[in-house]
Amino acid sequence: MFKLTAEAAAQVKVAALQSGTEGMALRLAARKKDDGSIEYAMGFDEPSEDDIRVESSDITIVMAPEYVPLLDTAVLDFAKLDDSDEVQFIFINPQDANFSPAD
Repeated sequence: MFKLTAEAAAQVKVAALQSGTEGMALRLAARKKDDGSIEYAMGFDEPSEDDIRVESSDITIVMAPEYVPLLDTAVLDFAKLDDSDEVQFIFINPQDANFSPAD
């Protein structure tokens, strides 16, 4: 099931504090594009009755059931991209056509 790295969890907590959304769940969504890549969305939200809930690194994550097949093997990290010094959230997902395993 979907997981957060410790770095991503720490940054989610910072973002919740900064936006005044502490205590809310992290909502995830995903859709597969025509080229096989996956487009991701996330934000803070109140869980709904039909949501799938996951706990990872003390963060409550919610997603609508239709997104589970695209997100169940994914990991959310907060790290540098290879070609940049910028640190950002990145989804690591073997189901994504753009997935490249780390060396």
